[in-house]
Amino acid sequence: MGKNMLGIIFAAIAGALMSIQGVFNTRVGEKIGLWTINMIVQGTGFLITLLVFLFFKDGNIKRIGEVNKLYLSGGLLGVFIIFTVMKGMKMLSPAYAVSIILITQLVTAAIIDCCGLFGTERCNFHFTKILGVIIMIIGIVVFKWKG
Repeated sequence: MGKNMLGIIFAAIAGALMSIQGVFNTRVGEKIGLWTINMIVQGTGFLITLLVFLFFKDGNIKRIGEVNKLYLSGGLLGVFIIFTVMKGMKMLSPAYAVSIILITQLVTAAIIDCCGLFGTERCNFHFTKILGVIIMIIGIVVFKWKG
């Protein structure tokens, strides 16, 4: 199996898991509170990750000083990702919220690629990419259309 195909599989699994997690978190959050579930999700994630890290001994924590400090804010972003996904799904619907999330992710990733932000290699942004985003937005409008 090629590297691209494996990447596609991992990305598809991530998309499915993010959608399922968003719904699960929203349902639990309705009962116990948004920040309580966020704490449980982050806490469980930390514990599982710590166990996997200790078992596989992957990486070198001693090199953390070499990392751009901005990139260490990923955990903080995770807290707000969980919060905003849950609010969006509760206020809209899972499918509608995820549609908007996907378009926003795509546009943000395209800007990062186009501008070469955060150490990524700069790449060209062709008209076809803008057309793709427009088609996705039209898809959301059609998806939500109550005809």
